Amino acid sequence: MDPFETLGVARRYDVDLGALERTHRELSRALHPDRHVGAAGKKEVLSRAVEVNLAWRILRDPVKRAEALFALHGVPVGETNEPKSSPAFLMEVLEEREALDEAKQARDLDRVHALAEGVEARAKATQAALAKAFESSDGDRDQLISHVGKLGELRYFTRFLEEVSAIEDELAEET
Repeated sequence: MDPFETLGVARRYDVDLGALERTHRELSRALHPDRHVGAAGKKEVLSRAVEVNLAWRILRDPVKRAEALFALHGVPVGETNEPKSSPAFLMEVLEEREALDEAKQARDLDRVHALAEGVEARAKATQAALAKAFESSDGDRDQLISHVGKLGELRYFTRFLEEVSAIEDELAEET
């Protein structure tokens, strides 16, 4: 399935999430089973609705959106298919994780927020680099392959921010 085609949007990384959400809502309303009569028609509509919802989940997530674009250009992705991160990046990751763990243990929410801000900025920069790579490659598979490592970095940033959110929830419950 091509999630871009399903939602009727251009194949690009840099999408307008507000417009995408409106499109999803409109399609969801149009495909609501209560609006369609007849068992045969309902089954088709339900199948299409499931496709629309899956496409929305893929395109609203920066990692899944990049994975979809790479796959549509014939570039294999997935954590086992991607190049290993550089030792320098892995060292940074280790240091950030240690700092986050220390902030959590100290119950230092300000430090947790500061670490999150730094990672959010890096995630946005990585997303911008991916958008530029998809835009400038004109679908050239070989050129895109050189940017697959950015996807691994984005995965790390996403996981880190999810962990920050869990720590914030945990520390908020304690107060």
